[in-house]
Amino acid sequence: MKSKNPLIPFLLFLLIFFFLNTYTLSGLQFFSGNPLLPLLFWTFVLLLCASLIIAFRRIPRRGMDGFFKIISHAFLILLVSEFIFVLSLAPGDIYRLILHQPRNYAWVVFASAMLALSILTFIYGMVRGKYAYRVIRHVLEFEDLPEAFDGFTITQISDVHAGSFRNRKAVSRGIDLINKQQADLFVFTGDLVNNKASEIVPWVDLFSTIRAPYGQFSVLGNHDYGDYVKWETEANKRANLEQLKSLHKQMGYRLLLDEHVVIEKGGQRIILAGVENWGLGFGQRGDLKKALQGTQPDDFKILLSHDPTHWESEIKVLPAKIHLTLAGHTHGMQFGLEAFGIKWSPVKYRYAHWAGIKEENGRYLNINRGFGFLGFSGRVGIWPEITVIELRKKP
Repeated sequence: MKSKNPLIPFLLFLLIFFFLNTYTLSGLQFFSGNPLLPLLFWTFVLLLCASLIIAFRRIPRRGMDGFFKIISHAFLILLVSEFIFVLSLAPGDIYRLILHQPRNYAWVVFASAMLALSILTFIYGMVRGKYAYRVIRHVLEFEDLPEAFDGFTITQISDVHAGSFRNRKAVSRGIDLINKQQADLFVFTGDLVNNKASEIVPWVDLFSTIRAPYGQFSVLGNHDYGDYVKWETEANKRANLEQLKSLHKQMGYRLLLDEHVVIEKGGQRIILAGVENWGLGFGQRGDLKKALQGTQPDDFKILLSHDPTHWESEIKVLPAKIHLTLAGHTHGMQFGLEAFGIKWSPVKYRYAHWAGIKEENGRYLNINRGFGFLGFSGRVGIWPEITVIELRKKP
């Protein structure tokens, strides 16, 4: 089979980018007829593009340093803001072309306001939004929940990505908010780091303060294995993973590697299992059969599995019923809208269900939106999440 020509999508992107900038400039020119405006506008755009190319070429030598982050984020803000400007202005332009009328001043003002609002929203997301922790609560009812666990609470976080953190005071506030929930059980569902175990070391003391009466448990995510960086030797990569595992233990987290534990309360029990990362397109290391070995068919089971595609592909159809699966991974793409009854993020085109609770045949999945951030150093509309789930016995 012939591989796809990468030049075609690149040329398509250039065409779209040129259109966005040309259309945006036409809107800005509505307010000013200064002949220097097009020159200044295109000079800025070309300088930004040239800087982005330079930033990418520096990655092999300097990695994704401060220069790369500034330029890449500026380019992203420009692209998304212009896209919103075009979406806002186009309906008015189509209407006036049909009626053969000049551009409406109020419509251009509206589109320009949306452009400015988009830029300001991105700046907020980069400065404050990425640490704007939210507690999201769910009450789930089960007919076969053991009586002793009626009202049992679980606090879940996911996708810490410690290598992205810079604000210790803000992260500390998030951890204080976790402890404030006073849940019976604490779980972490993977991606403690971006690539290397050393990234969590400066934060171990903070995450070590998280405690729950029935323990703290964790699993690994796709980023925890060090698959996305080059290692001098395979032995170094293995050593990195072993270091990460030991840091889980140092923080007081029981790392579940295709295994389960029994949680006992009032003479009754539930099963908490955890698998290594299993995800479509992100490695299928986990062994669910091994994790459940020794459990009984009528046991109430909770599973920690980082990638929600595991639930869709295997867990929800497993003969041995898993009542609740806790996952993360999607981050809600760190960008979207969850307000006024709207729940939308571009990540929906990769994951049909990308955040919150989903239920099929009495089996529940919760996807945590993530505690940290990766790539884009911010969050816009999809805020960092601390989940609290209360288990209830269905009357």
